[in-house]
Amino acid sequence: MSLARRVLLGSNPNGSPRRHRLLVPPLLFLVSFAAYALGVFAHAGGVVFLAFDAAALGVLAAAVLAYRRAGIALAWVAVYGSLLGSNADHYLLGLPGRPLGERVAALVAPDGLVFVGVEALVLGTVAWVAGALASRAVAELRDRRRDAPAG
Repeated sequence: MSLARRVLLGSNPNGSPRRHRLLVPPLLFLVSFAAYALGVFAHAGGVVFLAFDAAALGVLAAAVLAYRRAGIALAWVAVYGSLLGSNADHYLLGLPGRPLGERVAALVAPDGLVFVGVEALVLGTVAWVAGALASRAVAELRDRRRDAPAG
């Protein structure tokens, strides 16, 4: 497998199924949406360019995925799912005076989806790099311990 493909899609050294990882982004969407809807997460108020709680949830999940050797593409989609859950709460539940069709149209407007995508690319990349570095550091420490003479 080429380096570019491993970085983008991840490697699977322990043989665990990759398809389970694909459940992470929709689950993050649902968790983020529910957390905002139930008041567990809160919007800061005013003009919010980045939903902090949703971003933190997505970044944490992306770092864990990278630690478990998932690819950067999954990290991006995981952060995107979490941020989109925040947007879904805002547009679908936070604008009660508008018709449902108008709220759905606002949620799926291309400019908003692209903006969230750019945020997901930046945050997902940072989280993936941190998780991948942590994975390599832990592997290096394990190798040193295993190779060190007992004494």
